[in-house]
Amino acid sequence: MSFRTIIEPFRIHSTQAIRHTSAEEREAALRRAGYNLFGLHGDEVLIDLLTDSGTGAMSSRQWAAMMDGDESYAGSRSFYRFQDVVRDITGLQEVIPTHQGRAAERILFHVMVKPGQVVPNNTHFDTTRANIEFNGAEARDLVIPEGRVPASRHPFKGNMDVAALEATIKDLGSERVPLVMVTVTNNSGGGQPVSLANLRAVRAVCDHHRLALYLDACRFAENAYFIKLREPGYADVPVKRIAQEMFALADGCTMSAKKDGLANIGGFLAMNDPEVAAQCRNLLILTEGFPTYGGLAGYDLEAVATGLEEVLDEEYLKYRLRSTAYLAEKAEAAGMPVVQPPGGHAVYLDAKALLPHIPPSQYPAQALAVELYRVGGVRGVEIGSVMFGKALPDGTDSPAPLELVRLAVPRRTYTQSHVDYVGEVIAEAARRKDAIRGFRIVDQAPWLRHFTARFEPITL
Repeated sequence: MSFRTIIEPFRIHSTQAIRHTSAEEREAALRRAGYNLFGLHGDEVLIDLLTDSGTGAMSSRQWAAMMDGDESYAGSRSFYRFQDVVRDITGLQEVIPTHQGRAAERILFHVMVKPGQVVPNNTHFDTTRANIEFNGAEARDLVIPEGRVPASRHPFKGNMDVAALEATIKDLGSERVPLVMVTVTNNSGGGQPVSLANLRAVRAVCDHHRLALYLDACRFAENAYFIKLREPGYADVPVKRIAQEMFALADGCTMSAKKDGLANIGGFLAMNDPEVAAQCRNLLILTEGFPTYGGLAGYDLEAVATGLEEVLDEEYLKYRLRSTAYLAEKAEAAGMPVVQPPGGHAVYLDAKALLPHIPPSQYPAQALAVELYRVGGVRGVEIGSVMFGKALPDGTDSPAPLELVRLAVPRRTYTQSHVDYVGEVIAEAARRKDAIRGFRIVDQAPWLRHFTARFEPITL
């Protein structure tokens, strides 16, 4: 018998208090932070959906494993356990630990990417794009057309446009394409999955042009579960086997273990090419640490190894995806446009559809994110023209294709009543939509400006 109520597949072992703030306190906090939600203090936020990266709750098994961590500088026992788990899931033999995903990206792109080259992806996320551009190359997004339409219900909106990939390589010449990357799931496009059929087609193009294929694999387990639910022929295949099939199509991967590693810190770079791995390890030693710890403590390696095993539990994944969809349903019922179908780790609100009176130059997604905090202390993140627009020489911005607010749900952290509360806050923000006004940027950094930019409201 099946019941409708979403039940968390765990018991709460310890708790941490959260603090309610008044409307006046929230307004003061917004002014102090320059209306940038990254600038808020954690204890000023009631429900924190800024990111699912490193914000989840670890299990009792992870905490127990941490107590057994080996802190040897070189050759730690914890590293070899970590390496074994990564090899078992990915099949990739060269395993390089890093302190988080962007460190893996920085090392990989420094070694493989040269100025003037182009790296195709379904959609690059912020740090991926920035690390490519910092090396003087172009990060080019080639998601399928349905992936740019928030209301489209295509089951695999994260898929790469294979014809566009082929055309890009032919136009540039394969020597200008150092590698092809696919992000699973596609974070910038609404947490949308990539099908195995699409990965096989991308692999075939890469083989034809003798190019390496890398996965941005930080949400690999969620992607694998979407394949189980949606791709014909996989309903009865274990999620771990699906994940292994995904990785078998790739030459390497970057991984933030702060997502589907279920840990608060950590990541890795993995590949099969020993020559590229040797160059990466040389850079790792220079900037991260010895190759058997890579900027992590032994107890971190233990937490990640255990988390990578736990994340493939199908009861957990069923709960994870269903609870996210539940919030999307509440948002939609309240009149808030959302990216469809719901992603695995987050609900994406379509600010462009909700706030047509705010042009991209006034950052409608930033305005909606600020309103959610103002209404009820809920912190999300803008994924629009602040994060992905580019400042032009004339002082204007090139707009992003989508104006989204991501509400990323930390793993194993909030209960259904927390989610119900967020639904009420979304409903109130939707009710106030006609009164919401845009922002202008008054200060910004040249790279990843959304982290530190300061804003001021535009008043009539």
